[in-house]
Amino acid sequence: MDVVGGVWARVQPVGDVALAGAPVVVVLVAALVAVGVPGLWRVLRLGVTLVHELGHAGVGMAVGRRFTGFVLRGDMSGHAVTVGPARGAGRVVTTWAGYPAPAAVGAAAVWLAVRGWSGAMLAVVVVVLVVALVRVRSALTAVVVVAVTGLTGWLFWAGPALVQAQVLVAAGLVLVVGAWRHLGAVAGTRDASSDAGVLARLTGVPRVVWLASFALVCAGATWVVARAVLAALRSAT
Repeated sequence: MDVVGGVWARVQPVGDVALAGAPVVVVLVAALVAVGVPGLWRVLRLGVTLVHELGHAGVGMAVGRRFTGFVLRGDMSGHAVTVGPARGAGRVVTTWAGYPAPAAVGAAAVWLAVRGWSGAMLAVVVVVLVVALVRVRSALTAVVVVAVTGLTGWLFWAGPALVQAQVLVAAGLVLVVGAWRHLGAVAGTRDASSDAGVLARLTGVPRVVWLASFALVCAGATWVVARAVLAALRSAT
């Protein structure tokens, strides 16, 4: 099979993925361990931050801003730079997009995985990461992006359909939980340089309103994930 044909075959939906019962329980346990073990969570937080920063970048480009680079830091924070007008709707939505991004991507990963679209989701992730790789601006950022790209690419090309679905559901759960944890951290600070603080300064709308908008997206993502996982569990009975 040629490469193009192989890629095309792998992005097609798979209708017979038995992601129900025991496989779902395994995923839930793995996700709980991932977010509950401090040492492991500190590593996985980089993935949540990566999605956060690429959320800024993606929405920024969608509204006409120019994405020039991003960094991930050892303290698990990050920063993405988009160039465009210093004020206005484009700057506002670009700034807003960071905190909701992990929850939205996590919910999409779970929703697609349980419906057999794991291959397509993995392909999109690989493409996004390859594009983002040319915008990394630190050694740590490069290591993280290359590692995640390599693992995702291997899973897309060689991973069995069930394993692809399990990994995506686990990753989606971690992203949604991570979104809530990041939101809790920013809600507990009055840092004017945080996304909520910048949004308040740009618009005059109180930061609590922006925090509530982040929470609303996280709640919606949680609802999508909960419905998908519960449906998978019920399908085994």
